[in-house]
Amino acid sequence: MKLSKFALLLTLASLGANAFADAPASSATTTKAPVETYTYDTHLDIKHVISVSDVGDECGPVPAQMTYEDSRGQRHVLQYQVMGTGCSNS
Repeated sequence: MKLSKFALLLTLASLGANAFADAPASSATTTKAPVETYTYDTHLDIKHVISVSDVGDECGPVPAQMTYEDSRGQRHVLQYQVMGTGCSNS
């Protein structure tokens, strides 16, 4: 009896996971902002930082991206160069 209840629970759980995976994403995540390249004369209007990409383990400049919202609520993706974390002072 317990085995059949467990099998039923497992079946229902897998159906629920599939239904969740097929759900449409929110409008904020479906609208992809174009990637802007940072220069020294770029005017930044950053109200809220959403995410920042990880920096690679290379020794030298590597590209990084920051996703943010401006004061008007528009989402932007900014690409810029940072120093990699792979350099050591040994």
